[in-house]
Amino acid sequence: MASGRGQRVIRIEGARQHNLKNLTLDIPRDELVVICGPSGSGKSTLAFDIVYAEGQRRYVESLSAYARQFLPQMDKPDVDKIEGLSPAISLEQQSASRNPRSTVATTTEMYDFLRVFYARLGVPHCPKCGRPIQAQSTDQIVDEFLALPEGTRFMILAPLVEHQKGTQQDKLKKLKSQGFARVRLDGKILSLDEIPAVEKNKKHSLDLVVDRLVSRPDNNAELRGRLADSVELALDMGKGRVILHLPDAEGSVADRVLATDSACPDCRIAIPAPSPQLFSFNSPQGACPTCSGIGSVEYFEPRLLAPNRGLSLAGGGLLPWKSPRVFARYEDALARLGKAHGFTLTTPFDQYNEEAWSALFNGDEAQDWQGVVSILEGGMDFGSIWRDELSRFRQSMPCPSCQGARLKPEALAVRVDDLNIFQFCSLSIVRALEWLEGRVFPGHTARIAEPLMKELTHRLGFLANVGLEYIALARNMSTLSGGEAQRIRLAGQLGSGLVGVTYVLDEPSIGLHPRDNVRLLNTLRSLQTRGNTVLVVEHDEATILAADHVIELGPGSGMQGGEIVHAGPVHGNGGLMQSQSSLTAKYLRGDLQIPRPSARRPANGSLVVRNARTNNLQGVDCRIPLASLVCVTGVSGSGKSSLVVDSLYKHLALSQGLKVEQPGLIDGLEGAEAVERIVAIDQTPIGRTPRSNPATYTKIFDEIRTIFAQTPDAKKRGYQPGRFSFNVRGGRCEKCQGDGTITVEMHFLPDVYVTCEVCKGRRYNRETLDVHYKGKNIADVLDMSVREARLFFQNYPALKRRLAVLEEVGLEYMRLGQPATTLSGGEAQRIKISRELGKRSLPKTLYILDEPTTGLHMHEVGKLIKVLHSLVDKGASVVVIEHNIDVILAADWVLDLGPGGGESGGRIVSQGTPEQIIADPNSVTGAFLTHTVPADRELPPAG
Repeated sequence: MASGRGQRVIRIEGARQHNLKNLTLDIPRDELVVICGPSGSGKSTLAFDIVYAEGQRRYVESLSAYARQFLPQMDKPDVDKIEGLSPAISLEQQSASRNPRSTVATTTEMYDFLRVFYARLGVPHCPKCGRPIQAQSTDQIVDEFLALPEGTRFMILAPLVEHQKGTQQDKLKKLKSQGFARVRLDGKILSLDEIPAVEKNKKHSLDLVVDRLVSRPDNNAELRGRLADSVELALDMGKGRVILHLPDAEGSVADRVLATDSACPDCRIAIPAPSPQLFSFNSPQGACPTCSGIGSVEYFEPRLLAPNRGLSLAGGGLLPWKSPRVFARYEDALARLGKAHGFTLTTPFDQYNEEAWSALFNGDEAQDWQGVVSILEGGMDFGSIWRDELSRFRQSMPCPSCQGARLKPEALAVRVDDLNIFQFCSLSIVRALEWLEGRVFPGHTARIAEPLMKELTHRLGFLANVGLEYIALARNMSTLSGGEAQRIRLAGQLGSGLVGVTYVLDEPSIGLHPRDNVRLLNTLRSLQTRGNTVLVVEHDEATILAADHVIELGPGSGMQGGEIVHAGPVHGNGGLMQSQSSLTAKYLRGDLQIPRPSARRPANGSLVVRNARTNNLQGVDCRIPLASLVCVTGVSGSGKSSLVVDSLYKHLALSQGLKVEQPGLIDGLEGAEAVERIVAIDQTPIGRTPRSNPATYTKIFDEIRTIFAQTPDAKKRGYQPGRFSFNVRGGRCEKCQGDGTITVEMHFLPDVYVTCEVCKGRRYNRETLDVHYKGKNIADVLDMSVREARLFFQNYPALKRRLAVLEEVGLEYMRLGQPATTLSGGEAQRIKISRELGKRSLPKTLYILDEPTTGLHMHEVGKLIKVLHSLVDKGASVVVIEHNIDVILAADWVLDLGPGGGESGGRIVSQGTPEQIIADPNSVTGAFLTHTVPADRELPPAG
């Protein structure tokens, strides 16, 4: 559609979805458009629930009725009219796939090209000796015999038996009856008439002498014919193998084994002909049989089975056998074991020597004791309930057979030059590009390699362009942040080459250091200049300033939002930067600033990580001050998560008996006794189903149900608090069982949720909804925002205080009953923070947060910083992984990793107060902080 000025636009009239207040606006087509504003102001509603949803709905409606039955039907948004809309593609910020088989290579479909690449161009090698293996034809083998120097005496042997026990008399008799005269037995040439006695219990090797010849200079047709007949016979008798035996003047022997199949002639190991299926870890043809292609296996970890070393066996120290009834089954056997190894049933575990500890868990044949681990492994087959119970004591480790490579040895034995397919996928994106660009293939293989290499280099280049050059193709998708996963999907769209599409993105700058933003903006520009509309929900200053058109919603959150504060360019007359009503503009201009602490807290003890070398960490030693706000920063891929999560958190968690996945490699962790409780407040959902919501997670709903149970209507009917739960029978709608929606299984597509026709999505039956408190029923309360609920329940101090904490973390707009599945990662993280803030004191508690500013407007970042300082004021220690400049400046101590990502990172570039980071010329982060803080500020003493 064209506006009055002739510009092509997406015209939206009367948008009332969620909290949008009857908006009418034009969104320019084929431009980079940024939607900004406070959390809950309606940004995602406009971008995803209206523009994307309607674009997708219209596309689905254009398909045949048969095709539509396999696709989810999206509801029509609450809007009067939308014109000028093109097909829409959504790239939301969401958690990456949890499927352990999903890797960066499979997600980007690069692995499909790599499987063909290795199947067509790879050279098989022997998995045992590493020798290249190449199948030869009979003619090629004959040519090798004919190429021997003149006068060379040689024999043609057929291998029959290799290192097997037995007298082999039956074989020898059969050979003699077939007219053969000689064999080689255990290295000696013997006549079949003179075979000595063969020991039955010794291993023997037996080869048949098919022919004896001397190389001649002319190699005439007669010799060639004889050779061909002999080679064919030897190959037939030797099952595809023939031995060229060369006795020299000194009597020493040289053997050369030739074969017509892909098998090692020396080790006799057969290799299947390379095919794409051989390199698939999702196929039985290629998957490692030990781990079934997962790359890891689980085992029982003694530190999880007996986390408290001060307890004994009789004292319940072995958690799976803590029950007296279960322990009684093994009591006598354990007593016998203890007698042999110097411990009793009441001996604390910390008094066991290494031999006794190993015998307890790994077994002792002399005492007829299987070991705790072996007994529990057997218990994994006793049903899902017992298996789930035992799973919390199991730890994941790389598969001992494939070492995490996921594939069979035969697949890993195929190489292109010096790398097999797993080694290639283990390279960073930038190293993989360099390796491919350095490959030259000769002859006809060049024609095979060219299209494959072109596709691979293009896709790798797109990943590098979105700031992911440090990531390896073999990396599991479940280990990626939401921002990294979204940028991988963005790279996929770059490779698709689509034109005339509306792309809708949710904070693509998440996880990016300010240094890396330029490349991301170039990527968005590339999509836009191809003739696409790029609609971005974003809080990042650089992205807002780079936009062609900015739509700011507000002025507040929830019911205070949903209005257009600004719609137009960034600069010039009527631009965002001139707006006096725009909250965003006030921060961009510097009219409003986030206050910074006047002093830095001194440390009260510290944690010290020694020689951390997980992933790309290069033997890092670091000190983390306690009772402080510590910020770990650095460019993308510099090793922040490897240090904080893998090296610090996981080892602390293990010391407290918590289950974690594969802790990082370190030499030691000092000061752990100063931390009694460790909490990782991440962005994982607060619940996996729509039944979970902010009210249930924060326990607010328990008190609300009690209030309703105390109303006159409820007392008259005999209703208890359980009546107002949508999780139990009685008060809930039984049609949808309290979900408010009916789940429609789509089999090979994601499930679709349809609003329940009986309760109309309100979850409860009519009788329960007839009970009112201050004119509202329980469904009305769940539909309230946090701010509305705080005012509504102001006469209940404890409830009011919990709701006020949710407001403190910037969630005043959120509905109490909003399904957990609809919350962003940042919202879920702030709900978790609010639950911790509700506690009165937090001594010896360490909080670890990964990018808590995700989804926050500049104004809300200030609130978050205040909340983080509140946690420290209550006695806690807080470690934050963050790129946000304001959070870094608010920290008491900063660890800056780098200097680059991947192989170029993994070192501590600088550490100290923010002012000391600014003064360090080696710090990339310091260079960005310099533009924000006056350089002449006095440096406080280091914590």
